Amino acid sequence: MTDMARSGRFKGGLAPEAATFCASIGFDWRLVGEDLDGSLAHLAMLEATGILASEKAAIIRRGLEQIRQEWQRGELTPRAEWEDVHMNIEGRLHEIIGPDAGYLHMARSRNDQVATDMHLYMMRVAGRFRSGLSEVLASLIELAEETASVIMPGTTHFQPAQPIRMAHHWLAYGWMFHRDLERLRDWEKRGSLSPLGAGALAGTPYPTDPVLAQHQLGFDALYQNSLDAVSDRDYLLEFLAWASIFGTHVSRMAEELVLWSHPRLGYVSLGDGYSTGSSIMPQKRNPDVAELLRGKSGRLFGRLMGLLTVMKGLPLAYNSDMQEDKEAVFDVVDTVDSILALLPGLLGSLEIYPERMRQAVEEGFVNATDLADRLAQGGMPFRQAHHRVGELVRAVIEAGYDRFEDVPQDTWETLAPDIPHTWLEHLTPEALVESRKQSFSPASASIEGQIAALKQSLRGGLGD
Repeated sequence: MTDMARSGRFKGGLAPEAATFCASIGFDWRLVGEDLDGSLAHLAMLEATGILASEKAAIIRRGLEQIRQEWQRGELTPRAEWEDVHMNIEGRLHEIIGPDAGYLHMARSRNDQVATDMHLYMMRVAGRFRSGLSEVLASLIELAEETASVIMPGTTHFQPAQPIRMAHHWLAYGWMFHRDLERLRDWEKRGSLSPLGAGALAGTPYPTDPVLAQHQLGFDALYQNSLDAVSDRDYLLEFLAWASIFGTHVSRMAEELVLWSHPRLGYVSLGDGYSTGSSIMPQKRNPDVAELLRGKSGRLFGRLMGLLTVMKGLPLAYNSDMQEDKEAVFDVVDTVDSILALLPGLLGSLEIYPERMRQAVEEGFVNATDLADRLAQGGMPFRQAHHRVGELVRAVIEAGYDRFEDVPQDTWETLAPDIPHTWLEHLTPEALVESRKQSFSPASASIEGQIAALKQSLRGGLGD
C-alpha cells in the first residue's frame, strides 16, 4: 500500500531518519479507541447526509468494528511505516475492505480528526479524574472525623502559631481538593467541544452535519470557527494548568507528611506499605512515597511550561509543532493517574500520634495571641496588647520558663502585674480551639459543619 499522505505528490518516501523523527505512532497509539469512535461518528454523518451510500457505509462500518475487535483482543499492533494512529487505522481498514476504505476520509482532515480524538480522550480522562479525586476527598474527610478531638500546633513560617484541631488541618486540604474538583468540572465545559467537520482549516464543501457527529460523540457544543477548531490547544494548556495546581496541593500535603514523620516531630508515621528502608542504614524508615509525590509537581509544571512555549508563536492554523502536545498531556495524565491511585491508600495507612502533638502544643507560646486578644477585649488597643504580650514572652523566657503556665503565681505577678494569673486557666489549647469554633464562617467553621458540607458536595454529584 502506498503512503496515503504522500501519494501522487512526491517521488519516493521520506528519508528514514525524517520518517522516524516525524512519526507519532510511538505515543499516540493510546488513541485507538477514540479514533475508532470518531471515525464511526463521521461515517454515520456521511451516511445520514447522503454524502456516502449506505451500502458503502455498511462495508466501512464492518471493517472498523473488526479493527476494534482486533484491538480489544490485543491483536492490533502499530506499524511505524504508517506514521500515526490515524493512518494505522486507515491502513488496516484498507487491508480489510480494499479501496472502499478511501471513502471514510471524505469531508475530513487529519487536523480535525486528531483534534476530535484528543477532545474525546480528555473528556474520558476527566471522568476518571473526578472519580479519583472524590476518593481522595473521602479519605481526607475520614481522617478529619478520626482526628476531630486531636489538638496540634498550627504554624506560620513553620513556627508554632496557634493551637488547632488536626481535623481542621486535614479539612484545609479537603477544601483544596474540592476546588480542584470544581475546576475540573468547569474545565470540562470548555473542553467538551466537537471540532469534527472543520476539515484542514476552512471547513468542507460537502453538505455535512457536524451537529449530528457532535451529538453522537457526546460533546456539549461545536466549535464556532474552523480555524480555531483545528489549531486550538488552550483546552490542553488549561488541563496542564489544572494538573499543576492539583500537583501543588499534593506536594504541600506530601511535604507535611515528610516533616511530620520525622522523629523530632513524630506526629504521624506512614504505613509500612508506603515507607522504604536504606541500603546501608538498617534503622531507616524513609518517606520515599511522600517525597516522590512532592517531586511529581515539578514534572507537571515542566509539561505546562513546555507546551506553552511550543504554542506561543504558532501562526494559524495547524502546525506540526502541535504534535508535541500529546507526549506532554499523556505524561501528565499518567502522572495524575498514579497520584490519584496512591493517595487514598497512603492517607489510610497513617498512624496518628495525638499525645506527641498535644505535647508540641505546649511549646512556643501558642496561646500568646489569645492573651493579647483578651487584653484587647478588655479595652486595650490591640497593637498595645500585642506589644505587651511580646514583652511578656521575652520576660518569661529570660526568667527561665518555656510556657506562661509554668510561671509561679508570685513570679507572674512580678512579671505581669497588669494581667491576672487566673487568665491562664482560660488559655489552655482545648479552651482556645473551642473558643474559635464559630469565629470564621458560622455556617461551616466547625469541624462537623465542614465535614457535612464536603460530604454534601460529593453527594450532590461534584465527583460524578
